[in-house]
Amino acid sequence: QVRLVESGGGLVQAGDSLRLSCAASGLTFIYTMGWFRQAPGKEREFVAAIRASDMTSYADSVKGRFTISRDVAENTVYLQMNSLKPEDTAVYFCGADRRDLGPGRPYEYWGQGTHVTVSS
Repeated sequence: QVRLVESGGGLVQAGDSLRLSCAASGLTFIYTMGWFRQAPGKEREFVAAIRASDMTSYADSVKGRFTISRDVAENTVYLQMNSLKPEDTAVYFCGADRRDLGPGRPYEYWGQGTHVTVSS
């Protein structure tokens, strides 16, 4: 059974930092891992992704503020979020896929999401 468990969300003030984690289990190989987010009343949108080659990609809205990294041995992906803005408020979903996916492509497997709220 494949399972992705996110952690690290919370309530912070604008300008603060948060680090999200996502641990995957039940898969022997994961090529692409990444994060999407969904704000209230909006569609889910791509945030960042990292491939097995360590190639990373980011949405324009988070470039320079967010950093994605990965522990391949632990099947864990991280999202370091700095200089948070109120518009970053959303539920953040971790995804994993056995394929080499381009940025923004939906994943095979998803976590349940972790809430991030940024107050002004």
